[in-house]
Amino acid sequence: MQFELERIGVHETVSSIFPPEKLVEYLADLPMEVTVIGDDEIAACDAVVTHEDREAFLDLHWIHSTQAGVDRFSFDTLEEHDVVLTNSTGIHDRTVGEMVAGYLLMFARRLHDHVANQQARRWDRPEWDEAFTLPGTTACVVGTGTLGEGVAETLGGLGVRVTGVHRSADPVPGFDDVFATNDLLEAIGDADFVILTVPLTDETHHLFDAEAFAAMRADAYFVNVARGSVVDEPALIDALEADDLAGAALDVFETEPLPEESPLWEMDEVIVSPHCAAYTRDYFRDVGDIVRENVSRLETGEDLMNRVV
Repeated sequence: MQFELERIGVHETVSSIFPPEKLVEYLADLPMEVTVIGDDEIAACDAVVTHEDREAFLDLHWIHSTQAGVDRFSFDTLEEHDVVLTNSTGIHDRTVGEMVAGYLLMFARRLHDHVANQQARRWDRPEWDEAFTLPGTTACVVGTGTLGEGVAETLGGLGVRVTGVHRSADPVPGFDDVFATNDLLEAIGDADFVILTVPLTDETHHLFDAEAFAAMRADAYFVNVARGSVVDEPALIDALEADDLAGAALDVFETEPLPEESPLWEMDEVIVSPHCAAYTRDYFRDVGDIVRENVSRLETGEDLMNRVV
C-alpha cells in the first residue's frame, strides 16, 4: 500500500502517556512535517498518532494507535473510509511483564501491607505464615499474545510455573502448558495467580464472571492488565467480599477513572493502579520506532508493521 504523507499529526491525547512534543522531536528526521495537533487541526494532516479515536480521523489515510488495544476503533467504519489502522503491539511486553511481577511480589512479600502501615505510622509485621516466595507457585496467563508472552518471560525468571490459555491448546514458547479457551475453568482452577492479558472483543467481554471466579481457588490472586470490561466487576467485588479470592491487582476497570464510591478502593487485599502498566520513560521512542518503520515501508510499498485494518 502507498499513499503520500506530507504531514503527520501527533494528537494531544497522547499527553496522557508522554509529552507529544517528545515524539515530534524523536521523529524530526522524517521526510515530512511532524507536529502536535488538537482536534481543530486534524484536517490539515494525512496521518495521526493518537491515544484516542476521533470521527475526523476518517478523513485521513493512516491512524497509528499508541496502545496495543484498539477496541475503541470501529474496524468496519475505517474500512468503509479506506483508512489504515496500525497499533503498538510488541512494545509493552516487558513493561507489563514487570508490572505483573511487581504485583505478585507485593502480595508474596506483603509489601502493600508495609506501605499501608507506613502511612499509619504502624509497626506491624505479617503473621508467620502470610509471606511466601514465588518459586513453586503457578500463574495462569489468560491470553498468550505479546502481553502474555512478556508476562510469562518475566515470571518464569522468578521461578513461577506459567500456564496459558489460548484459542487452541497448541504449545506456545515460554509457557509450561497451554489450555484451550474452552477449558478456561480447568486452567484457572489450580493456579496461585490468574492473570488477564487478552484483548477486549465480543468474545472476551465479561469473560471473567461469577462462574470463573468460583472456579478459582480461595487462596488465589487475580490480576487484570487487559481491559476492564473483560471482567464482570460486580462479580469480582462479590468474590472478594466473600473471601472467595485472596486478593486482586487491577490496572484496568469498566469505568475509568475508578469511581470514588467503588468498594475496590477500600479493600486491603486489592491493589489499584490507574491504567499505567505499560508506562515507561521510553514509551515515545517505542511508538516512534514503529511510526518510522512504517513510513519507510510506505515508501517501498511493503506491508505495514502492526496493521490492524
